[in-house]
Amino acid sequence: HRILSLLNAPLGTEHAEAAVLLLGVMALETRRSASALHIQQTFASPNQTNNFVVDPVSRKVYLATVNTVYQLNGTLSIEVEKRTGPVEDNLLCHAPQLPQAPCEHPKSLTNNHNKLLKLDREQGVVVVCGSVYQGFCELRKMENISEIAVEFPHKGEKTVFPSMLNIAANHPNASTVGLIFKSHGGNTRLLVGATYTGAGTQFFPKNHSKEDLRFENTPEIAIRSLNIKDLSRLFTYDINPSEDNVFKIKQDVKTKNKLDFVHAFMQKTYSYIAFNNDAKMGHKESQPNSILARICLDTENPRKPSGPESRKLTESYIQMPLQCGFNGNIYNRLLSVYPAEIHTDDGKSTEPYLFGVFSKADRKSALCAFKFGDIEEEIRQGRRNCSNSPSSDVQVLDSVIQGSGAACIQKGNLVLQPEQLDCGAAHLQHPLALRRSLRAIPLVEYTGLTSVSVDNVHNHTVVFLGTSNGRLRKLTLLANMTVANQWTLKLAAGEAVHHIMAFDPNDSYFLYLMTSYHMLRVKVADCDQWRSCGDCLGAGDAHCGWCTLENQCTIQKECAQGLLARSWISMGEGPQQCPSMTLTPPEISIDVGILINGSVPDLVGSRVECEYEPGFSTVATVHLDYGPAQIQTCPLLPRENYQPILPGTDHLTVSVAIKVNGTSVVSGSFIIYDCERTGAIHPKTAFLCRILSWVPKQWLRHSENSMISQIAHLLLLKYVELDCDFGTEQRYEATWLNSSAVRCSGVTVSTDHDISNFPSLTKDQLSLEVYNCGVGSSDCSQCWGREDQGHLCGWCENSCRPRDDCQSISDQCPAPEIHKISPLRGPLEGGTLLTVQGRNLGRRVGAVKVSIGDVLCTLRPELYTVSVELVCVTGRSAHDRTDIVQVDVDQSGMGTSKEIFSYLEPRLLSIEPTKGSRAGGTIVIIRGEHLDIGSQVRVMVNNTLECTITEKTDESIECTMPPALQAHTDSVSVCVEFENRPCQSAELSTTYTYEKNPTISSIHPKKSYLSGGRTITVTGQGFDLVQSATMDVLEIGEKVMVSPFTITCPSPASSQSLQTSAQFILNGILYTGDSPFTYDSEEEEEEPQKGHFPLEYVEDPQFFTANKEKLIKHHPGEPLTLIINVSDTAETGSSDKCFIGFLMKSSECSPLVGWNVQVGNFRHTIAKVQLGGSELAIVVSIVVCCVLLLLCTVALVVYCTKSRRAERYWQKTLLQMEEMESQIRDEIRKGFAELQTDMTDLTKELNRSQGIPFLEYKQFVTRTFFPKVKSRREITVSSTFCPQATNTTKPNVEEGITLFSTLLNNKHFLVTFVHALEQQKDFAVRDRCSLASLLTIALHGKLEYYTSIMKDLLVDLIDASASKNPKLMLRRTESVVEKMLTNWMSICMYSYLKETVGEPFFLLLCAIKQQINKGSIDAITGKARYTLNEEWLLRENIEAKPQNINVSFQGCGMDSLSVRVMNTDTICQVKEKILEAFYKNLPFSQWPRAEDVDLEWFDSGSNSKVLQDLDNSSLMEDGRKKLNTVFHYQIPEGASLAMSMKDKRDNTLGRETKRSHRQSHRKKVLPEIYLTRLLSTKGTLQKFLDDLFQAILSIPPDRPPLAIKYFFDFLEEQADKRGITDPDTLHIWKTNSLPLRFWVNILKNPQFVFDIEKTDHMDACLSVIAQAFIDACSISDLQLGKDSPTNKLLYAKEIPEYKKRVQCYYQQIQEMAPLSEQEMNAHLAEESRKYRNEFNTNLALTEIYKYAKRYRNQVVNALESNPTARRTQLHHKFEQVIALVEDNIYECCSEA
Repeated sequence: HRILSLLNAPLGTEHAEAAVLLLGVMALETRRSASALHIQQTFASPNQTNNFVVDPVSRKVYLATVNTVYQLNGTLSIEVEKRTGPVEDNLLCHAPQLPQAPCEHPKSLTNNHNKLLKLDREQGVVVVCGSVYQGFCELRKMENISEIAVEFPHKGEKTVFPSMLNIAANHPNASTVGLIFKSHGGNTRLLVGATYTGAGTQFFPKNHSKEDLRFENTPEIAIRSLNIKDLSRLFTYDINPSEDNVFKIKQDVKTKNKLDFVHAFMQKTYSYIAFNNDAKMGHKESQPNSILARICLDTENPRKPSGPESRKLTESYIQMPLQCGFNGNIYNRLLSVYPAEIHTDDGKSTEPYLFGVFSKADRKSALCAFKFGDIEEEIRQGRRNCSNSPSSDVQVLDSVIQGSGAACIQKGNLVLQPEQLDCGAAHLQHPLALRRSLRAIPLVEYTGLTSVSVDNVHNHTVVFLGTSNGRLRKLTLLANMTVANQWTLKLAAGEAVHHIMAFDPNDSYFLYLMTSYHMLRVKVADCDQWRSCGDCLGAGDAHCGWCTLENQCTIQKECAQGLLARSWISMGEGPQQCPSMTLTPPEISIDVGILINGSVPDLVGSRVECEYEPGFSTVATVHLDYGPAQIQTCPLLPRENYQPILPGTDHLTVSVAIKVNGTSVVSGSFIIYDCERTGAIHPKTAFLCRILSWVPKQWLRHSENSMISQIAHLLLLKYVELDCDFGTEQRYEATWLNSSAVRCSGVTVSTDHDISNFPSLTKDQLSLEVYNCGVGSSDCSQCWGREDQGHLCGWCENSCRPRDDCQSISDQCPAPEIHKISPLRGPLEGGTLLTVQGRNLGRRVGAVKVSIGDVLCTLRPELYTVSVELVCVTGRSAHDRTDIVQVDVDQSGMGTSKEIFSYLEPRLLSIEPTKGSRAGGTIVIIRGEHLDIGSQVRVMVNNTLECTITEKTDESIECTMPPALQAHTDSVSVCVEFENRPCQSAELSTTYTYEKNPTISSIHPKKSYLSGGRTITVTGQGFDLVQSATMDVLEIGEKVMVSPFTITCPSPASSQSLQTSAQFILNGILYTGDSPFTYDSEEEEEEPQKGHFPLEYVEDPQFFTANKEKLIKHHPGEPLTLIINVSDTAETGSSDKCFIGFLMKSSECSPLVGWNVQVGNFRHTIAKVQLGGSELAIVVSIVVCCVLLLLCTVALVVYCTKSRRAERYWQKTLLQMEEMESQIRDEIRKGFAELQTDMTDLTKELNRSQGIPFLEYKQFVTRTFFPKVKSRREITVSSTFCPQATNTTKPNVEEGITLFSTLLNNKHFLVTFVHALEQQKDFAVRDRCSLASLLTIALHGKLEYYTSIMKDLLVDLIDASASKNPKLMLRRTESVVEKMLTNWMSICMYSYLKETVGEPFFLLLCAIKQQINKGSIDAITGKARYTLNEEWLLRENIEAKPQNINVSFQGCGMDSLSVRVMNTDTICQVKEKILEAFYKNLPFSQWPRAEDVDLEWFDSGSNSKVLQDLDNSSLMEDGRKKLNTVFHYQIPEGASLAMSMKDKRDNTLGRETKRSHRQSHRKKVLPEIYLTRLLSTKGTLQKFLDDLFQAILSIPPDRPPLAIKYFFDFLEEQADKRGITDPDTLHIWKTNSLPLRFWVNILKNPQFVFDIEKTDHMDACLSVIAQAFIDACSISDLQLGKDSPTNKLLYAKEIPEYKKRVQCYYQQIQEMAPLSEQEMNAHLAEESRKYRNEFNTNLALTEIYKYAKRYRNQVVNALESNPTARRTQLHHKFEQVIALVEDNIYECCSEA
């Protein structure tokens, strides 16, 4: 007979054998640890790698390294290699591609680090930017990267600006990110973010005074043109004047915004830029400095014709901080980001996430994920807050130049549209910064992460992480973002992974990544390492699945039928979908039916076979397919094809496999039984085997427990003759009672045990139960309760007997009795398991009811023991109460308990401690009331974890806290739960805080003696959370002493020297390091095993004296020094000497003293000391004391003498200081008095009514244009340019000059002419200024034409300056156009100067002269008591008294005048003051000189005396004559003097011009005290100076400065054209054009404007005023100190106010209405008309011609090389002029 049974076994496992009719279950192999990654290809670079990019179409990989770019194919084989460096460069030089950009700094070979590598497929170019040449970019061909696609800048291109070349960062360590996109107009754009590397940063060369050339005008973020068809605008960000495409930080706050860019990417229509602000790195670690910025790009739809203009970059710019981590554990530096679409929990939709790797200072790093939905909502809310409800959560970036505006202000009930919330609007056009961080909890934490990339694989999130030590980690995340599994691949040893990784665009199963010197292509899954379906799907790799029809683990793409339904099983479907089979044979001898379960595709149409173990196959027939299961039929092999059954066994196991198209899909096995052998081997199973052999139509599919019922069911169809065999030797007759019952007659069963039931038969036999009513039934209820078990027992005669043995039976039992209840207390909510023990407690559950008073107690049937014990669940009570327990049994009555049950309300009062470590193990004590009630008490943490109770009383519970589930769990709820009911009452709940685990940093010392006992100090953090600690060394635990900062413990003893390690058990938990929540399943090779601290055992130290004496004699009272040699290998490993000194007295010590040393547990006796006499020691001590006393006495005497001498010197010094201080005080008081009175005096003395001696226009022009001409009589305007030429002039000369004038009126000729002359090296600065002035005279009648020429030349000058340093433009007058500008300003500003500024300027000059004359003036040196210039200050205290004299001037026609002089004035000084009094209303040119007049004094006796500086009465001093003064002649107050013109023939004594070297007999004081007189003079003149500056820096409404407005607008226009947006540069240009070029020149040279005398002293004072004006126009702050010159210190206080005036003046000019060309030309024409006939233009032309003749060949060559000039034959006309005028220049006349 044959019986079949299937053992279910997946393919690839061993076929187990069994002899049971059970359906087997799947057995999985234990997953071996293996990598799920595989390096496919590698490219090694000799240089350090920088960037890479992959072409999605051609699959080419472009790799950029230091000095080289490579073009690789998809398998990383090299195709093209191109060297890009090193090159000759200097960080301070402009790019050589910039025309006219010389560099004065030495260049050296510089490595070219690639900064940007971007692919533009549509235009077929690769953008390659390097660090050399100030971040220069090239466009290379995609098909061959060694070739340039577009030459930039184009040859001959002149309009090239630095902003077009300076694109990427110019330093190897500075960051650059980029992004290529197409704008709404179809134009390609390049978004670039580059780190500022200029002055003030770590990248700029230190100790260099040059300004930064690199980023002077380059923004941090810019959108640039990348349209190769428009080369003139390539790489410019001046794409459209209406667009703002830059984000630039102001220069003064760049140090607060050190941006380190990480990555730029697109998401929807937005551009995101991730960067770190490294300026915050020095702040708290808890402050994040990772920032995500967003910019709206117009890439989606073309702009509507009527719609708004393109968005400004700064209008849509907004940034927010990203925070990874919480509560002190913050990873505050972003390293890498990756945007990815992640499946939501429902698995039906995706949601975009941003994954980021963050790090902190200790190299620890973490992975965080942020939802883009949260990012977008934060941005919308930020703009909403800025517009409607300003708060501290959003601020305007005032550090940005473009778009900067006011702070967020409330704009009423303004409702922003969605577009405005996302991208800003015209009224929200400033960049914003959100202050509140977007936070995320770290998903995983590792050490040294550097990069991240993410893929969504079959609804699973797979994360790839690169590390700094050359590892690639692969993590599979579950839907809740927790790690399901991880693998690690080792890359190039020690090379960090670059922060950008990219999937193969055509095959996401491959990942491109870059290390320091390698480029790798990694296959993200290595599926074929798993051989079975269970291993494949249980490995947790989302990429791998089971290819059913190929019977192997593959990725879906490699499965041939992978796209068919159920042909490829993914990880998400689980191992339960692995194919398995069940055999269902309908007929044993013919076919076997096989049910295939799991995920198997439809087999209809496929070739299906059953392969049996010997190698035979039969064709299978597929019957039906319903859902995931299929049925097929396979014929069984004949008996002879099976292997013979081995002796001693009764069955044979045969394997069967289902093959589909030749590949085995699923396998199993069945068992064939031989019943004859079964009967012989297992007699007790033979009966079953026979019965089963008689069943032809059914197959057993159930377990053995249901076999009997199955047999009964099967035998309905056929009665068989049976015997009853109960396992004994005797068989009994069996009779069929009906179709389902058999009676066995005459059966006798006996046993030696007193049991109520006989044991059941063994497992293969039919069940037969034999019972005894008298056993186990002690009362009525127990006896009748056996009826439910089928036992026919009854209670009679006070015992339990078979019913057949009872005469009379009553089924009513006595009332129940309750002996005990437990527990006696429970909570109000109920739920307590109340146990009631007693007698007659019912015969079945349904007949019993239990209550506590009126509260029902629900029975638990499974815990009911008939009659003697029941368990019920108490119900809820409304209030505290106590009551008895009642048991009510049907037909028996009610029983009550003697004990009472109490309902109580528990309360929780406190928990100690309130905090502990996240690792758990902290023992907490919960105190409260009624905590030990009910049947079950639990302490739950956060409703999920249980605090293990160790001790419990009514008032307290002691339990051990579990570890925190999450790495960042902080405060959790702790609740006492009763009866498994959730905590709902606040009185039972409290709060507990999980804090960071204690960390052990080190132990010291790391060595111990063999004897042990050495104190080991453990240092670390968080020890205040440690309650108990144990150090485990050599498997010996040592209790330790714990403090908040250290742990100390003695080392245990060891039997031998060895190297071991110490472990620590903190709070009962083994310390394994501070990373319990890193999901790192493997230890890195270089990382030590965490939690193990090395401890070495060494030999005990040896102690002995130097001579190794055992007995030392010594006298008491004398110091004893022992030299002890210590051999201590635990400390030094060598022998050292130890000096021990001490003093012993005989009264304290016994005659023999032993000296011991104890180290830890080691104790050793060094030596014994024997005490002796001490007389000699006493004598020596007395002598030493006497000597010391004598020395102290001598030292005291010397000290006292020195102290008295120092005291006398100090008193003398104090007297001198007081005397000097008194002198200084007198000087300052006198100066202050003068300061108070001078203002009033000067205002009274100044004669405002006098006329102002203005020079005529032609004299003003002459002195301004030709300032180097010293004498007015040598050359004047009229003499230089005579009215007309003489009549003798040759006609051809006049014709030549006329033709030359025509040429000069040709713009092309004149511009070329000027440039040609300026290029000549011998054309000096003086010649350039002269030519400019001559041109101004020649073209004075056509000022509008002159202005246009000046503008053209200025444009050329600006172009040349912009390529170098634009701030230096117009600083000096070194070119023709700069002098032309000076002359143009003089012409245009003359009227304003004369009408507005003239009067306050002249009053200031008069005030200066008056103030100087008020005090003494040294006639030799010119130094005066009152001055503004320190060098001209008279540093002596000469007493001078004023006095009045009456003077008459013969021949002047005036009455005598009273003249005020000083008694210290020399005679010459008196004459000058008298001449000024008489001629003050006449121009200075008409004054006689002091040398031309005589002064005569008439005394009271009518005697006259001629006064002279030197005469016979002059005094001698030091061998020199002193000049005579008023005091010398003793001229009294009101004396009469007469002045007359001197006879020219008279000879006068010559004045000695050498400086007087008189020795002063006055006491000298510090000369610096006289500096207060500078302040006195300044205060006196302050009002006049303020009036002058106010006149210069104000705009009269009736006379607005049209020329200034016109020229300033011209400068602003030129700056805009060149992308110069720095306001400081424009300020400098304006200052160099007007204040420094015109006003300073006028302030220093008043003789240009007035006919007055300018003395050297006045010139020095005016220099101080001019310097103050220059400082007021400067943008730099004055850095002044005590060593600064007084010329700058004098007006330092007023300079800030003057600066504000200058700024306000420039602002007012800018706000004036723009001036059109027509208006300006009309104004210039009017100026020309005013002075039409003032100058001789022909003579000016003649002088210009001299320069033309001098540089004739150079001018002709320049004209010939100019296409326009050549086309108009200008060079021939110029040659014609030369021919006409050659050698015929007439002489200039000299009449006025």
